[in-house]
Order: sequence, then structure tokens, then C-alpha cells
Amino acid sequence: MSNLELHQYLPKLPEVALQEFIEWCMLDQSKAAGLEFKPDQSKLNNLAPADYSKQLVDQFMKVKPDPIRAGLVAVIAGKKADKHELSGLAAVVDFVSLYVKYLIPKDGTNPEEADAILAKASQHQYEQLVEIARKHGVSL
Repeated sequence: MSNLELHQYLPKLPEVALQEFIEWCMLDQSKAAGLEFKPDQSKLNNLAPADYSKQLVDQFMKVKPDPIRAGLVAVIAGKKADKHELSGLAAVVDFVSLYVKYLIPKDGTNPEEADAILAKASQHQYEQLVEIARKHGVSL
């Protein structure tokens, strides 16, 4: 399942489901990458949904356990997300899900282990996305 590509499903989801998935990536799955992200709620209160997601992502991207590694992973995730040619919130969700997934393998992990870790992370993302979609009346 290492080639599981979530980007094909993202445009099918309503914004509320995309927001829920991106929050899960940043708040829950990112822990597997060693990120302890605690958003500043005072900056999130009373924001419109689009502004809320933008502010949340902005805060998340400032959390960098290893700035060099995080920068390299951001470039890789950005290039891959650009190839998917999504727009709006779906594009942001695509980037963040890739970024978090690629941060999970630790430095020094051999290629075979890294592939297995990425496959497991992809599967976990897919399962979460299916669950969220189902909750919002979308079948993937």
C-alpha cells in the first residue's frame, strides 16, 4: 500500500471534512513524527473556516523539530503536492498530509524500514480519511 495516493479523494470531500482531516494530521498523526503541536487557540477563536485552516497550518509549519530535515521534507512534499494540481483547501490538505507522512521516518532509518513506515502512515491516513468521509456522507 505504499503507493496509496490520497490526493485523488480530496476533491470529493466537503470543506468541513477536509478541515477535520488536516487537523487530525497536524494534531494526532504528527506525534508519530515527534511533533508536539499545540495550537494557540487565542489566534483561532472566531475565525471563518477558511481563515481557521490557514492560521492552523501557519502555526503548524512553525513547529520544526529539526529545521534542516523539516525544510527538506517541506520541499519534497511541496513538489509532490504541486504535481497533483489540486486547488484551495484540498491542495493545502494534500501538502500537510504528505509533509507529516514524510516526517515520520527518523534519521538513520534504512530505506526498507522507511518504505514500511511510509506505507503504514499512508494506510493510517487513508483509513482516517475514509472514516471522516463516511461521517460526512461521502463514500470513497
